[in-house]
Amino acid sequence: MRRCFIFLICITFFSCYNVERNCLDYKTGTFKFSYTVNGEEKTGHFIRDENYSIDYFDGKIDSSSVRWINDCEFILKKINPQNTSEDDAIHMKILSTTDSSYTFEYKLAIKKSNRPLRVERGVAFRDSSFKIYNTKN
Repeated sequence: MRRCFIFLICITFFSCYNVERNCLDYKTGTFKFSYTVNGEEKTGHFIRDENYSIDYFDGKIDSSSVRWINDCEFILKKINPQNTSEDDAIHMKILSTTDSSYTFEYKLAIKKSNRPLRVERGVAFRDSSFKIYNTKN
């Protein structure tokens, strides 16, 4: 009986815990994130406003449209896809936030019938130091 009582108190205590999600703080801004390619860790940057996201990674610039589903979820769709795999929309979901970062997960917005759905996670950090330079000479 005593164990049952302690168990109920623990369940009550842990069920009151809510993950902080101030998604509105991260709808727009300049961010950086780390990713791995062939075992090498790299850093990418992106600038997002209400309607667009501009990504800077591996010396490339890429643009996507942003369609918000709710305050914490949105769909990214490449504006100028270079191949059919880049034409697939990505569903992004903000899972938790801090004062300087947010944890997110992403997956294909529409599951391919012949492949398992792959869900990945990452962390994006605010990056006010990132500057855009004109690459034209």
